[in-house]
Amino acid sequence: MGKVLIEKLLRCCPDLNKIYLLMRPKRGQSTKERLDDFMHCRVFDHLQEQSPKSFDKLHVIKGDVLQEELGISNQDWDMLQRETQIVFHCAACVRFDMFIRDAVDMNTVGTMKVLKLAEGMKKLEVFLHVSTSYCRCEVKVLEERLYPAVHRPQNIMQCVKWMDDDLLSYLQPKLIEPQPNTYAYTKSLTEDLVSQHAGKFPIAIARPSIVTAAYKEPMPGWVDNMNGPTGLLVGAGKGVIRTMHCNEDYLADVIPVDMAVNACI
Repeated sequence: MGKVLIEKLLRCCPDLNKIYLLMRPKRGQSTKERLDDFMHCRVFDHLQEQSPKSFDKLHVIKGDVLQEELGISNQDWDMLQRETQIVFHCAACVRFDMFIRDAVDMNTVGTMKVLKLAEGMKKLEVFLHVSTSYCRCEVKVLEERLYPAVHRPQNIMQCVKWMDDDLLSYLQPKLIEPQPNTYAYTKSLTEDLVSQHAGKFPIAIARPSIVTAAYKEPMPGWVDNMNGPTGLLVGAGKGVIRTMHCNEDYLADVIPVDMAVNACI
C-alpha cells in the first residue's frame, strides 16, 4: 500500500509541501539508494512523465521501527515534531508464522514508538493507523468500532522483553487464542494501543481486508509482489497450479490496493 499511497498523494494532492518517509538501510543499500529504487518503480511511471519535480517533495528520514526512538537522529526527531501534520502509519510485518516476540516487537512496540513521536507533533491533525479486517478473526461481522484486546498491550510488551524463547513458545498458543496467528493477535493489540491515545490527538484506524492488485490507479492490475491470492492467480494463469483443495463455503474478502488507499486518504 505504501507505494500507491505515495503516488496518489504526489499526483492528486498538489498542495502538499513535503512527505517524510521513514526508511532504513537494507541489504547493503543506503536509504538514498533505496529511495532511488523506490522512485523508479513502475507505479510512478505516469508521474515521472507528467510531473517529475513532484518527487522533490519526498524526504527520507533514516530510521527503523525496531530501534530505540525509531533510530531517528535528534535533529530529524525535532523537525518531524515541528512540521508534521498527518501521519500514515503503514509499517507492519504480515507474516503469519512469525514468533510472538518478533511480531509484538515489529507491530505493537514499533507502533508505540511512532505514537510517542506523534505525541510531540505540534501541528498534528490526524494519526492514521493501517490495521486489518482480520484484527478480530473470531468476530463474524466486524463493526466499525474499537474492540478491546484480550490482553493489555503494555503487559504483553513487557512479557516479550523478559521471557525466554522456550517459555514464550509454550505460552504462544494460549496467548493468541482465539486468533489463528501472531499477525492477527498483534494487530488486535496494536489497535487497542492506538485507541489509548484518542484523548491526546485525533486518530483513525483503517481496516483493509486482503489487499490485491490495483483496480484503476495508477494503472489497472498493478501489483508489486506475489503474496496472497495474487500468487495463486498467477500460478493458475500460467498453468502451474491445476487443482487445489477449496471450501466452497469460505469467502475471500479482498480489496484492490487503490481502493484501500483512497479510503485511507
